[in-house]
Amino acid sequence: MSRRVDELGIDNLKIVQDTDYFCFGMDSILLANFIKSTSSNNVIVDLCSGSGVIPIIVNAKQKCKSIYAVELQKEMFSLLDENISLNKLGNKIKILNEDIKNIDKIKNFILKNELNENVDIITCNPPYKEIGTGITNPSDVKFIARHEAKCTLEDIFMVSNKLLNVKGKLYMVHKPERLADLIELARKYNLEPKYIQFVYPTVKASPSIVLIEYSKKGGNELKILPALIEYKDNLEYTDEIYKLYGISKK
Repeated sequence: MSRRVDELGIDNLKIVQDTDYFCFGMDSILLANFIKSTSSNNVIVDLCSGSGVIPIIVNAKQKCKSIYAVELQKEMFSLLDENISLNKLGNKIKILNEDIKNIDKIKNFILKNELNENVDIITCNPPYKEIGTGITNPSDVKFIARHEAKCTLEDIFMVSNKLLNVKGKLYMVHKPERLADLIELARKYNLEPKYIQFVYPTVKASPSIVLIEYSKKGGNELKILPALIEYKDNLEYTDEIYKLYGISKK
């Protein structure tokens, strides 16, 4: 086991990670900052929560009533539990060790804490790789985190459709090469893409990340947001990335 504690750059929040399992990357930080929740009554569900970086940052930066973090793998759930306790967020972020496809269990878990099972926002950084693609990792924890072994892209949309209120939002980060699936499968489950933002490693590179906001039973108007660039030509973070990470320039 190789553990480390990382600063999140906001409100003295920290996150414990284990490099033997799966550590969050730029994509999780970008998604956590892409999400918009403007009502203190919003109930948020984070699917495939991992060690909890997304719900922890969202809770610090956005308005909401409560956040429910769902994680299947017991190893990652243990880190999620530890991180919620470390940051003293147990009263705001509730955690569930469950397969996201067990929708009734998720709804019942929410009902234990809320007056109803309504969900306003879902966030998700899902496994990116389809089975049979990419390098197979000998660690089951890493393999499941990266590949659609236990959770497919279609599963995310199916679950989100079942959980979200009408006009509820789904925020997802994924790979640009899956964009056709990210639109076609979403529409199959009444989730309309409303905003798309591409993230580029450098100005001259192809996009490596795509951020999407969906609306359940929303209209078909889609807006492409300005591109986000990660690095300058000298490989220093851009001002936008420094701001997202909450760190000062060197």
